[in-house]
Amino acid sequence: MQESQSIYDMEVTTLEGERQTLEPYRGKVLLIVNVASKCGFTPQYAGLEALYRSYHDRGLAVLGFPCDQFGHQEPGNAEEIRSFCSLTYQVSFPMFAKVEVNGPETHPLYRLLKSAQKGLLGSEAIKWNFTKFLVNRTGEVVQRYAPTTTPESIAQDVEPLL
Repeated sequence: MQESQSIYDMEVTTLEGERQTLEPYRGKVLLIVNVASKCGFTPQYAGLEALYRSYHDRGLAVLGFPCDQFGHQEPGNAEEIRSFCSLTYQVSFPMFAKVEVNGPETHPLYRLLKSAQKGLLGSEAIKWNFTKFLVNRTGEVVQRYAPTTTPESIAQDVEPLL
């Protein structure tokens, strides 16, 4: 990855299979989350959706990236993920295709996020599903949150960025 590569240059695939960059999100505050439908933290979908609905009109975008690297907790295909998120949590924020967040196949977006905001004791590794990264309006990764950090508690950090 080039040193000067912007988060907006990152190519991602939507849950519908369309390839795009994050350019449409330039100028927005982003909360990027690796999600899973069979995880102890899965109920956080409700909090993420509430955060998105509360602040979307002011410029927040929550971006969900399903990941099956932790205890096989996201076994579904795109249609199953879409259906689960929609029916169970009424998710309306953008969801993307499954990604790997650790290891040799780490998605470039997660390589960028992890190098910008290291975790506990300086580790870049994502420890579990529902690790969250907050990105300001200029594309700077400003905060990393543990899976145990609730979306509700992140609102206090989102507010000043809007």
